[in-house]
Amino acid sequence: MAHCSFDVNVPGTMAFRAPLALVPLLVVLSARAATPDAGPEPSEPGTTTVLKDAHGATVGRVMLTDTPHGLLVRGSLIGVPRGTHAIHFHETGKCEPPFKTAGGHFNPGQKSHGMLDPAGPHAGDMPNLVVPKDGALEFEFFVQGLTLAPGPTSLFDADGTAIVLHAKADDYRSQPAGDSGDRIACGAVTR
Repeated sequence: MAHCSFDVNVPGTMAFRAPLALVPLLVVLSARAATPDAGPEPSEPGTTTVLKDAHGATVGRVMLTDTPHGLLVRGSLIGVPRGTHAIHFHETGKCEPPFKTAGGHFNPGQKSHGMLDPAGPHAGDMPNLVVPKDGALEFEFFVQGLTLAPGPTSLFDADGTAIVLHAKADDYRSQPAGDSGDRIACGAVTR
């Protein structure tokens, strides 16, 4: 029985001699090696939202990942004023400056605002973000009970939702929005 082999040279790997039977596997490996920027395929359903300020400049990105218990929220900010800023999910997926078009906080359970209010919180209430002097921040936290899947707590309801960054900190108690000041950035949550 004759053996057929060939030389293999995949960029970024060692060259070697391989039997002809390995051709399909090597083609797949070669395609993966040729596209390192593609990264791994996402294993969980999610979406990414771009936050823009009132002038249309991108000031952040927020990635939402659906989990069995709620949403994992990961994001980054750049060019945001130093200080503590409230961030909330708002009830309408529309972001026209000064971002009042995003409506109030996402609140399908009709609760009071604030994590410190015994009758709260809104589903859209999230922890404050503390932005350092350089205006750049990476963050990650979990919001229990929300989803991207269909249902009463889905961010993909009939009119969508938005992520809004506020000028001041949320005091986690004041009605209706935690005395968190003006809306300084907004991004519609889309599929």
